[in-house]
Amino acid sequence: MRRTIAVRTALSALLVLGVWAGAGLGPTSSSAAAVRGPSGPEPSAKLVGALRHDLGLSRSEAEERLRQESAAMRLEPKARRAAGKAFGGSWFDAGTGRLVVGVTDGKAAAAVRAMGAAARIVAHSARELDAVQAAIDERAERKAAPRGVSSWHVDARAGSVVVNVVRGAERDAAVRAFVEDAKREGPVTVRAAAGKAPSTFAAGTVGGDPYYTGNVRCSIGFSVHGGFVTAGHCGQPGASARGWDGSGIGNFQGSSFPGNDYAWVNVGQGWWTVPVVLGWGTVPDQLVRGSAEAPVGASICRSGSTTHWHCGTVLAKNETVNYSQGAVHQMTKTSVCAEPGDSGGSFISGDQAQGVTSGGWGNCGSGGETWYQPVNEILAVYGLRLHTA
Repeated sequence: MRRTIAVRTALSALLVLGVWAGAGLGPTSSSAAAVRGPSGPEPSAKLVGALRHDLGLSRSEAEERLRQESAAMRLEPKARRAAGKAFGGSWFDAGTGRLVVGVTDGKAAAAVRAMGAAARIVAHSARELDAVQAAIDERAERKAAPRGVSSWHVDARAGSVVVNVVRGAERDAAVRAFVEDAKREGPVTVRAAAGKAPSTFAAGTVGGDPYYTGNVRCSIGFSVHGGFVTAGHCGQPGASARGWDGSGIGNFQGSSFPGNDYAWVNVGQGWWTVPVVLGWGTVPDQLVRGSAEAPVGASICRSGSTTHWHCGTVLAKNETVNYSQGAVHQMTKTSVCAEPGDSGGSFISGDQAQGVTSGGWGNCGSGGETWYQPVNEILAVYGLRLHTA
């Protein structure tokens, strides 16, 4: 993204102390990633329009959904605490517009309802299902999962760990063996995954894009104080990063892939950061005001240097993604499309930073799914502080 695009007159008062790094978010410093609740003005008409286009909503439905999701993001941590050890996961129900919390007993259900969320009795707690997923992860560490297995995650609504198998690979001997081993660990459901095996979204060098490292083009995620966060597969520690104009931005200060897919890059002279995500003309550039986590079922949008701005919904959390380079853990899956060059770009819900684009399958012509690395984990790992408005 060109530096001249990002700083708008209307934002100047907010951005006096900012540092612009191109795709508009901001690096920071401090393991306490200060998660602020959703706030700010009513959503813009263009943001509402993007949700209408990508989610098939009317104007009033899109406006109401954004309000409901903002309320659900504020409520989720309180409802989780109220559920205690009986917590069985949570998700946003677009049909009712409410946060739903799974619980394993009636007492916890009453406590959750008292907080204002809906409660559903489930057979297994989140802790139990997390343990099943962790056991499957350990098996995959000892012996790599077959490429016909695309990912696995805890699904609170299904009350089990869901193993996603690429359609057509169900009868493969290695896939069947992996699934049978997984089922020995606890409640497991197998689903046929649409599309192909997942891959990352880095791309060869193309002119006019946010940043390059070597011959790879990726997208800036979010500004932190001192730099920006992005995808780990885009560069190794020490690698240099160049901006859209070829000038040096800085260097990869930390990077992890596979296992994780996150990195952060410092910014040097001539580059600075601001708490903004580029809307690419589809929507106004979006201010970043915090990083409260959106629940499963919530709408979410992505900004990237190849396909620009697209929206969808959060499909699953804490999913292990089986890339050809190795498994990546604790990812969030969405129905948003992406293409090569979008890697590292911003996932945002309302004005809340969610994560950086990792990979997926499909494209923005025929559709697909994507995974992102949650931003709060990146901030905590590197001791960064999100640059917010």
